[in-house]
Amino acid sequence: MTSCLLSLLFLFPLVSTIKAQPAGCKIRITDRGLDMLKFETQKFVAEELSNISMPEMKGKEGRFQYTITDVKITELNLANADLQFIPDVGLLFDVQNSSISLTFNRRVLYWFFYDTGNINASADGVDMNTALTLIRDVEGRLKINNITCDANIAKMKAKFSGTLGRVYDFLASLLTTGMRFLLNQRICPALDHAALVHVNQLLETIPVRTEVDEFIGIDYALIDDPVVTSRSLDMYFKGMFFDLANPNETLVNDAVDPVIKEYDRMVYLALSEYFFDSGMFAYYKAGVFQMHIVNEKMSKDMEMLLRTTYFGALMMLNPAWVESPLSLRIAVNSNPKTTIKTSGATVHMTAIVQVMVLPPGQPPVQLSSMTMEAKFNAKVSMKGKRLAVHADLRRFKIYSNQSALESLALIPLQAPLKAIMQMSVVPLINNYTKKGVQIPLADGMDFIEEVVEYHNGFIVIGANLHFTKGLREMMAAGIPAEQNTV
Repeated sequence: MTSCLLSLLFLFPLVSTIKAQPAGCKIRITDRGLDMLKFETQKFVAEELSNISMPEMKGKEGRFQYTITDVKITELNLANADLQFIPDVGLLFDVQNSSISLTFNRRVLYWFFYDTGNINASADGVDMNTALTLIRDVEGRLKINNITCDANIAKMKAKFSGTLGRVYDFLASLLTTGMRFLLNQRICPALDHAALVHVNQLLETIPVRTEVDEFIGIDYALIDDPVVTSRSLDMYFKGMFFDLANPNETLVNDAVDPVIKEYDRMVYLALSEYFFDSGMFAYYKAGVFQMHIVNEKMSKDMEMLLRTTYFGALMMLNPAWVESPLSLRIAVNSNPKTTIKTSGATVHMTAIVQVMVLPPGQPPVQLSSMTMEAKFNAKVSMKGKRLAVHADLRRFKIYSNQSALESLALIPLQAPLKAIMQMSVVPLINNYTKKGVQIPLADGMDFIEEVVEYHNGFIVIGANLHFTKGLREMMAAGIPAEQNTV
């Protein structure tokens, strides 16, 4: 049971306090996802139970004295196992009519005869019913709050070998009865400890807020407890980016709450406009959307066009500046806005473009100030664990901040400035967004067969899960190195 939870925990490691605003990001695990997780769960539970330690057993029956040591579980057959959601609670791992194979050593004294040897035993009719309650804790993390467990072994038999095997076969019933009692007493504590201690300790090492790059981070805190139905487990994340230098200066979420209606795939990821807007806002506040185009960064054609356009202004200011270098300063002046419709996603951005002359040995002098408006097509993609966005310039226009007459004079600059946008500004944006942001997914699990669907106000990505590591390996690996605590 704990392994199933562990998978989900890696997928949703982060939590908050109250659902006071719409979620920027939602994730759904469906019953199809549980079908795949069931196999990993069986392996994990088998590994946990194989580590159960049994005490030495001593006793006396008539003229027999016996000692049982080194009890080891050699095999668990959990073929009849089921993994399912418990509405409003969490998860259920149920095992019916399975079996356990064991070995242990015996030392038997009968009259003056002393015998030692190995005993193979098996337990049949093994039933285990384990339920996990999932909540968010006060620090904003997913946590196993409670586990209820019931285990029972219907019968057990042992096969004796050695010199006196047939003589004391009647002891088998006595020994297996005691062994069955001890196993019944130890199965549930083993599962309880694995869930409430090992998994919760692992969850405490997973950061709620993580760095995306040197400028921004992301908050994947849950804003409510998980919602569990008979078909799915839904998680509501804050899904908010922030400027690392000013982490408390964040964008208010007034976007549409994303909705997931599908159940066909193993996992669904829904992202609202706020998810992308907060990312743009964080980059804007970090000062990333600024460029200074001068000298070798400016093409000869662009420089010549600027000199022609502003020749009169240069002559009026100072004829000696006609040959001085010119520069363009581009700075986004407000938070870019994302719009998501069924036809796709676009980002609208405005910036101030300043044309400057750089007289030798003097401060820069402004020749003109323009407002630039640009609209980008934004294509969202998911590969493995990373969500990426690629932008293409769709519309572009500039106008003067000073007069309508100057706006007319700027018409010849439209095409070359658009070319600069395509060659300089768009690559700058894509340089950050193409790296993508990691979805909280453990090392050893990936999204595959992704399908992106655009809705009014949000995006839904449906995918299946692929395990490249077992859950035991994932636990040993811990948190991926690229996730740094902010």
